[in-house]
Order: sequence, then C-alpha cells, then structure tokens
Amino acid sequence: MKLQSFQNTGFEFSLLFANGEIILVDLQPLIGAYISEEDLVSAQIDPDWGCLEFRNGAIDIDPTTLHRYATHYRD
Repeated sequence: MKLQSFQNTGFEFSLLFANGEIILVDLQPLIGAYISEEDLVSAQIDPDWGCLEFRNGAIDIDPTTLHRYATHYRD
C-alpha cells in the first residue's frame, strides 16, 4: 500500500495511503535516531515505491512498514 501524500509539523505526520486511509502519527520514535529535525524538510515520497524518504533517499521508510507503525501507534 503506497503512501500518496503527507503533511508534517516537525515529527508529527498526517499520512494519506493509497486506500484513502489518513493516519496521524508521531514518527520521532521511529526515525528520530536517523533524522534530525532539520532533515524533516527533505521529506518526499518516492514516486515508484511510495516510500517516505529523507535526504534524497539516503533514509527511507517502506510504505508497508510505515502503515504498520502508524496503525499500531494509533491503537
């Protein structure tokens, strides 16, 4: 399930997945050790894979992993 779009304020992300599901999640516990707050402005979606990536793809989160994390975070 690909990530279609996102909005963020700091590590707080609103994620829109291909199935239309929107999930609000704090990604700091997942990526905070790898991404600084300054790097968050580099966030983008890989158009082929639907991954959330940072620093021009140097760091990425597979959409399945991202969805599982966000769903668990919400519960």
